[in-house]
Amino acid sequence: MGGLVLVALLALAVAGCDAGDEDAPAPVRPVRSVTVEIGTAGDVVTLTGDVQAEDEAALAFRVGGRMIERLVNVGDRVTAGQVVARLDPQNALNGRRSAQAALTAAEGRLVQAQNHFERQERLLGNGFTTRAIHDDAAQGLRSAQSAVDDAEAQLKIAEDNVGYTELVADAPGVVTARGAEPGEVVQAGQLIVQLARQGGRDAVFDVPAQLLRAVPANPLIEVSLVDDPAVKATGRVREVAPQADPVTRTFRVRVGLDNPPEAMRLGSSVNGRVHLDAGASIEIPASALTAYQSRPAVWIVDPATLTVSLRNIEVARFNPATVMVASGLGEGDIVVTAGVQALHPGQAVRLLGQGS
Repeated sequence: MGGLVLVALLALAVAGCDAGDEDAPAPVRPVRSVTVEIGTAGDVVTLTGDVQAEDEAALAFRVGGRMIERLVNVGDRVTAGQVVARLDPQNALNGRRSAQAALTAAEGRLVQAQNHFERQERLLGNGFTTRAIHDDAAQGLRSAQSAVDDAEAQLKIAEDNVGYTELVADAPGVVTARGAEPGEVVQAGQLIVQLARQGGRDAVFDVPAQLLRAVPANPLIEVSLVDDPAVKATGRVREVAPQADPVTRTFRVRVGLDNPPEAMRLGSSVNGRVHLDAGASIEIPASALTAYQSRPAVWIVDPATLTVSLRNIEVARFNPATVMVASGLGEGDIVVTAGVQALHPGQAVRLLGQGS
């Protein structure tokens, strides 16, 4: 009898423990959080490039031949009309003499045709020749005149070819490259010297496509020398390459510099700085990010009940330590930044630390 009483007491004790466990409240989870604030300071991106002339021209001969002289070298300043190189002019001079002789012969035939036509005019008026002979004389005169016109044109071409044996700069500037040496036989159109024409200067950068999309329209670019950051200038984007480089997959961007200092010489290495996201922005620690319904989300703390709920957000840009939020959060929202893995909707939390 005593054994039965003991068993009954133990059963009641176990039942009491189970009832107590069911009534126990869910534990409060400690978390860290931040309060959302809307900022206005955007990121600053720095790229390295170099200074180039706004307008560069490849100077080349319009005729081929053996180059006998190049009068300038890299770094030399040239003026408009200055001769920078010469070809051997002998063939061109021979061509001009031949064209001159052909013109003299054609003019002689024209005189003969003119005299013959005038005789036929008089004879026809007096009735001593036929209309057919007169018409042949007129046709001969027209042919002789056409031959003279052609010879004059050929002489003009020959004279131009003599002039083309001298390569002349069409504008002032600085020689930045050379493409041929004296003694070489060059072709028409082959680069002899490259001329950076006097005038504007560009800062040239290779920019990734992602950065191009993030840069605001018509941004102000701050440019400074790599070896002397105190030498500065500003400019705006003047030209963006329509096609990416096939190797680097970057786009060549030319920034026109406003009144660059003399120390910012052609070929100098420069840093270009541009501010992104100049408008309102929300930034939260990357550790706050989780996923909900296959989309980025964060845990939001209700300040009245100190419970959490999931909220989807739209991410504008990922950084190594932070996330730029495009939409889904407002100023004053409390976002959990540590302990997100152990939370569930409606979970009671205790805020360990709050920051901005």
